[in-house]
Amino acid sequence: MARFVVGASLKAYFGRERTMTWARAVDELSRAHPAVRSGAVEPFAIPGFLSIAEVGAVAADGPLRVGAQDAHWDDGAFTGEVSPRQLAEFGVSLVEVGHAERRRHFGETDETVARKTDAILAAGLTPLVCVGEESEGSPPDAARAAVRQLQASLAPALAAGRDGRVLVAYEPVWAIGAPEPAPDEHIRVVCAELRAALRAMGMAADSAVLYGGSAGPGLLSRIGAAVDGLFLGRFAHDPEAFGRILDEAGSLAQSDGVRRPGTE
Repeated sequence: MARFVVGASLKAYFGRERTMTWARAVDELSRAHPAVRSGAVEPFAIPGFLSIAEVGAVAADGPLRVGAQDAHWDDGAFTGEVSPRQLAEFGVSLVEVGHAERRRHFGETDETVARKTDAILAAGLTPLVCVGEESEGSPPDAARAAVRQLQASLAPALAAGRDGRVLVAYEPVWAIGAPEPAPDEHIRVVCAELRAALRAMGMAADSAVLYGGSAGPGLLSRIGAAVDGLFLGRFAHDPEAFGRILDEAGSLAQSDGVRRPGTE
């Protein structure tokens, strides 16, 4: 089981040429990195839909997992949508769902996120469930809000008896795009509760809690014991910066004092 999971979504920032330049560089870094090769760090990349096939071809037979930024909950008469089963045919292994931008701009709700999460697990893929509170408040209040979102997102899957791997990206909405991430202690409190919630719900042992929301260099070194990785945004647009995060994760993974709870 990888100690840290590190990945990035390109959202809709890049066109085809820049996406492929970035993907080739990140794939090369991942293949050569000793922490990735040892299995201590698991990297992933989430391009736009139009680039999934090409990025998947670049990453084929390598350690870089390829994800999708969204999925619909079914096949059939859903014009303009893409289903988890279709994504699986193109080599996608994880699917982001419930991002704050999807909720804000496209009206996604806990119900639609839950239906998507269930469909993703049913297709044998890993959901990357995004959770996070709208406004900055106390860490305990933020933890309760994030856990409620996670429980709502997994309710149909649990009712159906699905217990696959789940990645959770804790992204406080007020920290997305901000100059700095949430305070270290805030992250520790919320992510500890999310980890506990995953265990309580009986999700797979390799499920993990990542922090996103203006994550960058140095953060993992400060909060590494409290999280299982980082979900990167604009910082990772520079492949060399992505590589520096892999370095940081690799160094931490070698430390005897940094272990994922429940895996000692």
